[in-house]
Amino acid sequence: MTSRTTPRLPRTVALRRTLAAVSLAAAVAITGCTQQSDSSGASDAGGASDAGGQQQSQQQASDGGGAQGAAPDLSDVPDPVAEVNGETISKEDFSTSFEQQYEQAAMQQQSTGQSVDEDQLKQQVAQRLVDNLLLQQGAEGAGIEASDDDIDATLEQIGAQNGMTSADEVVKALEQQGMDEEQIRSEAAKQFTITTFIDKKAGIGDPTDEELKTAYDQMVQQQEQAAAQTGESGGEQAQTPAFEDVKDQLAQQVKAQEEGEAAQSIADELEKSGDVTINL
Repeated sequence: MTSRTTPRLPRTVALRRTLAAVSLAAAVAITGCTQQSDSSGASDAGGASDAGGQQQSQQQASDGGGAQGAAPDLSDVPDPVAEVNGETISKEDFSTSFEQQYEQAAMQQQSTGQSVDEDQLKQQVAQRLVDNLLLQQGAEGAGIEASDDDIDATLEQIGAQNGMTSADEVVKALEQQGMDEEQIRSEAAKQFTITTFIDKKAGIGDPTDEELKTAYDQMVQQQEQAAAQTGESGGEQAQTPAFEDVKDQLAQQVKAQEEGEAAQSIADELEKSGDVTINL
């Protein structure tokens, strides 16, 4: 049974793996883009596309187009923000996530001159937190746990998406964003358990070569279209990498897309059969 005090708004961004995954990857990207003048654009596993957008926005900010100066108004946010099967989502946790998403939205909308719709963003962040907790509860109910090796592998994957070579490097980057190592490893553990839960429940495995070649053809087509729109000639446009050179990254992208679609569907099912109240 699900009850709420406000109508549910559609989620404009498909859930990828977890909000934790997006937050970790985005935070790494913030640091990574200040340390690197160039980064690979062909990575998107577990929120890396969000991280890529954050990288671009952060670079724009460093060029003089910073985020909007006004802070979001959270005075009307209740505590708790939501209850999910007996567990609560606190105002503090909501505020942390909302402020990060607000900053990203503000930077992305600078080019249009439009202000951020704070009410809609609050609804979206609250829903994503609810979805995240539902998936976490599902993983716990399935008995899925993350070992230290699983956590290290998750952090290494996030690092690889942002030009880093080790879990330690990721931890140091996130510590620069105000997180401590215990919190970082806890969030990485959540990412692993939820992703494993999604894969098992939806039967998601590694993509086939045929799927990867289809994704590669789409990437090539997108690059050609982008070059045509910008008027670049064949000699000026970036050289398209060989299939074998981006095969592993494409595999991450394809799998992440499948997991994102499955995650949203699973979260919706869990919400319908659970007891969820959003107090916004």
